[in-house]
Amino acid sequence: MTATAASFRLTPNLFGVSFGIAGLAQAWGAAVEAADAPSWPSYVLWILAAATWLLTLAAYAHNVITQGRLRDELPDPVLGPFTALIPIVPMLLGVALAPHSRTAGEITYTTSLVVTVLLGSWLTGVWIRSETKLPQWHPGYFIPTVAGGLLAANGSATLGWTTLSHVMFGYGLICWFVLGSIMLVRLFTQPMLPPPLLPTIAIEVAPPVVAGNAWFAINGAQLDLGAQILGGYALLMVLVQIALIGTYRHAPFGPGYWAFAFSYAAVLTNGIHWLDIEGVHGRKVLTYLLLTIATLALAALAARTLLDIQRRSFLPRLPNPNPAGADH
Repeated sequence: MTATAASFRLTPNLFGVSFGIAGLAQAWGAAVEAADAPSWPSYVLWILAAATWLLTLAAYAHNVITQGRLRDELPDPVLGPFTALIPIVPMLLGVALAPHSRTAGEITYTTSLVVTVLLGSWLTGVWIRSETKLPQWHPGYFIPTVAGGLLAANGSATLGWTTLSHVMFGYGLICWFVLGSIMLVRLFTQPMLPPPLLPTIAIEVAPPVVAGNAWFAINGAQLDLGAQILGGYALLMVLVQIALIGTYRHAPFGPGYWAFAFSYAAVLTNGIHWLDIEGVHGRKVLTYLLLTIATLALAALAARTLLDIQRRSFLPRLPNPNPAGADH
């Protein structure tokens, strides 16, 4: 039988592709002011992120509906948290759109923000009432409320909505403290994550740098005590990522690898802010060097993804319901 799209399961972590592209777009956007970088790379990446999100949404929705998984996606203890990327990506797109069309950007942002908060609340309720075992937890659980809240804080501050930015910063920060404690207990005391989920450990570096970026947007890019505290924990998590390189080598390539994209792009964005605020000598050269490395890395990740899609090895296959009598 010829393999078709119906032979594969499209999982919500596929939205990590558009999320990662948006993260790199943010980094290039930060470099426009910090290092006089051209604005066109950021524009191109935002357009690519939007197009990828739309294509993924259409394919994912069709796949979920035709395979009868509509009721099972959100409560799924492994993949359910990644569904929050569906509204989070357009939330970022709305902020990027606002300087060019304020009304359209605000509508996109606020609509996505409302959906993000509602979905995060619903998923939190699911986690409370379900009997999810600790070994089933993984850093992807940060996405609905921690990433959603902290990115909303950054977006609200960028749009000039001060009170909302403070509310969402508290929302994301407290969720990070609560979920982060559970996550580290899981990683410290339980068996290692299954190989396909190993890349999600990269998400551990995201909360302090995403919070740091949001804090810079809130406080007017001042290197105050809050920024320094977040920077200290970010440094630890970056060094931990280096220590985990050998562990990541055991992960098979697949959609999970895109967990690296946004997480590391957020580190880069935070680093660009620090270089600029501190007035580091040669910061423009360093910024361009980091951007070049990050852009090439994302291009390599995208190329490998497209190659594996062509080979039909990127997406998980569904079990063959009739292996003995397959059509030819």
